[in-house]
Amino acid sequence: MARIMVLGATGSLGKHVTRQAVAAGHAVTALVRTPAKLPTDLRGKMTVVQADLATLPLAELSAAFRGQDAVINTAGLVTEGQAFVRLVDRLVTALESIPPGQRPVCWFMAGAGLLDIDDSGRRGVDLPKVGSTYGPHRVNFERIRATDLDWRELCPGPMVEGPALGIDKLRLSLDKLPVQMPTFVQHLPGALVLPFFALRIPQMIIPYADAAAVILANLAGDSAMSRHRVGLALPEGMRGKKGEWATRPGDPA
Repeated sequence: MARIMVLGATGSLGKHVTRQAVAAGHAVTALVRTPAKLPTDLRGKMTVVQADLATLPLAELSAAFRGQDAVINTAGLVTEGQAFVRLVDRLVTALESIPPGQRPVCWFMAGAGLLDIDDSGRRGVDLPKVGSTYGPHRVNFERIRATDLDWRELCPGPMVEGPALGIDKLRLSLDKLPVQMPTFVQHLPGALVLPFFALRIPQMIIPYADAAAVILANLAGDSAMSRHRVGLALPEGMRGKKGEWATRPGDPA
C-alpha cells in the first residue's frame, strides 16, 4: 500500500486514478478546489484537502506533498497555455523544496506530441500546427527534466471513456512514439512529416482507465520508467476515435 496524493482528482483522468487507487487499497489524498465534485462513494474512503493549486502558498503545497510516496498530477489543461506552465512550475518548485531523501515519486501528464518521432530527437511538438497548441508540454518537460526528482511523464494520445483493455495489451514506449513511423521521415521537413504523425494518432487513443492503471502500476522509486516520457498505444491493428471508444477494423463503429 502506498500513500498517494492525486491532484486534479475531479477531472476525467483524475477520477479514474482516484477510484483505482482506492480500490487497490492505497492511502489516497485528493487535493481539490471543490470536494463536492468528488464521487460521493469515494469521499469517505480517502483524505480530502480543499485547496487551489494556483494560489496555495508554496510552503503549504510542499508540506502537503511531504509524507507521500507518490504525487500524481492530472490537473491543468494544455489549452490553458501559460496558466498550465505556471501550474507545473509551482508543483515542481514545491517538490524540489523537499529534502531529496523524502521526496515522493511524481507523475506528470503531457501528450503524444512530446515523444520523439525518430532518432533525430525531433518531436511532434516540433511540427507545424502541433507546437502552437501543445507547446506548453515542451516547456513543462524542460522544467521537469532539469530537476533531480524521480519523475515520469505520461504521454498518451487523446483519452476516452470506455472499458479498460488492460495494460498488458497496450504498447508502451519510453521517450519515443509507441507506433512505427517510416524510417525516411527523419529526412523530411516538418510540414511533410505532419501527415504521417496525424495518421498514427488513432492508434494512440487510450481509455482513461488504462492510462490510470499504467500510472498506478509504476509508483516504485527508481523504476524503469523513472525520468522518462511514457508513450501508450492500442494493440496492433486497433484504432480509436476521439470521443468514442476504439474499434478494430471491420467492427461496427
